[in-house]
Amino acid sequence: MRLDDVKQVDVVVVGAGNAAVCSALAAHDAGAKVVILEKAPEAERGGNSFFTAGATRFVFNNIGELREVLDVSIEEARTVDFGTYTEENFFDDMGRVTHYRCDPDLTEVLVRNSRRTLAWMKSKGVRFEAMYGRQAHKVGGTFKFFGGMVCAFWGGGAGLMEGLQEAAKKARIPVLYETSAQSLLYRGGRVRGVLAESGGEQAEIEAGAVVLACGGFESNAEMRARYLGPNWDLAKVRGTRFNTGGGLNMALGIGAMPCGHWSGAHAVGWDMNAPPFGDRIVGDGFQKHSYPFGIMVNANGERFVDEGADFRNYTYAKYGQDVLKQPGMFAWQVYDAKVAHLLRDEYRIKQVTKVEAGSIEELADRLEGVDAKRFLKTVSEYNEAVCRDIPFSTVVKDGRCTRGLEIPKSNWAETIDKPPFQAYAITCGITFSFGGVKVSPQAAVQSVSGRDIRGLYAAGEMVGGLFYFNYPSGTGLVSGAVFGRIAGTQAASHAKKAVNA
Repeated sequence: MRLDDVKQVDVVVVGAGNAAVCSALAAHDAGAKVVILEKAPEAERGGNSFFTAGATRFVFNNIGELREVLDVSIEEARTVDFGTYTEENFFDDMGRVTHYRCDPDLTEVLVRNSRRTLAWMKSKGVRFEAMYGRQAHKVGGTFKFFGGMVCAFWGGGAGLMEGLQEAAKKARIPVLYETSAQSLLYRGGRVRGVLAESGGEQAEIEAGAVVLACGGFESNAEMRARYLGPNWDLAKVRGTRFNTGGGLNMALGIGAMPCGHWSGAHAVGWDMNAPPFGDRIVGDGFQKHSYPFGIMVNANGERFVDEGADFRNYTYAKYGQDVLKQPGMFAWQVYDAKVAHLLRDEYRIKQVTKVEAGSIEELADRLEGVDAKRFLKTVSEYNEAVCRDIPFSTVVKDGRCTRGLEIPKSNWAETIDKPPFQAYAITCGITFSFGGVKVSPQAAVQSVSGRDIRGLYAAGEMVGGLFYFNYPSGTGLVSGAVFGRIAGTQAASHAKKAVNA
């Protein structure tokens, strides 16, 4: 389908990632005629969602509720400790990691709709798998899950988007690739469609409602520097190159209320030699998230964060920013043979910046850009400070800490003294920006005057107010799906009312 073929629909969805396709499917379920506009070519479809590892967080109080999303065999139910993840757990995690700034109304919508939304996605053909390799370790021969999450979308972000795109295809929802929304048609106090562009040609698409689900500004170097600060324009981008803030600018241009942490972002430790934007073959493999079991040092050879402050689920999204602040904007993660088996799969990809050595002195000489003498002193002081009388356990915050260091390590402190030694070079990889527009619990975009902008809805990274400073892992995809489904349903309802008005 071409842009010229679309003149009028009930709902226009801008974007084609997880939140956008969930919006389109929900609007279609509600009886609306829908079209999706995707700025990327078809070969690069899927937005940021494609590049994720696919972890998802949702409420379940027992094995029956878990089975609404994840297929659990009788044998697994008997032998695997999946634990539970209650509403209270989810609320606590959201509050704690965001310094209790997360919008209470939106957080309630997210938490209480998390499982039912994923079950709805499952009904559309999206598949899930248990995260044995990432969120579970064997304890006495039994797998025990930790960190509040047990499953991911099958095949990661690529598998998620394949499932959603197949569902949209079955629903005969058209997707216009290489087609961008340039501006909103805002007349008579409400949004009436979009001005779209494709191949240098522009056309208006009239609609009863518009859903903006086209990401934040993380791929826009100028906006990163403007809102996030110095050197953020130099950060690598984990995902799509197409999330340049267009949806935000369109909404703000008609009076939408900015909301959320505009100077904050989800950013992680990312391979130092990764490409500027996400690689569709490597995907999320450039991340390096086993740091709780080692140490991270900067160019001065010094540690700069508490690697064991919490499970990596609750620290990885903020430590990228700490790496960006270091001299040269890089760091090395260092491990010894005692913990090598605990390193996640991303440490074993071919495209990795790694050095290995038989002695810590030899390793020091191989850490490019690092003060070797100071590094050796850091390792010696760290080893001396480890509380070896406290048992080491990977499935709980074990309290095995250091004592007497300026920057402590609160859990999983293990001496670095058994060869061979290995180290991995990382820099900052930005995932998405936290700033967005204010939406109601019904996903309606609100104006600076505090009223809904009639006919305009938002989902995904466009939603401001959920994340501040940090982020509980697995929350982005489920929040995109929750507010995407709500936005699509509400947009379809509004479009029907607009026709009958």
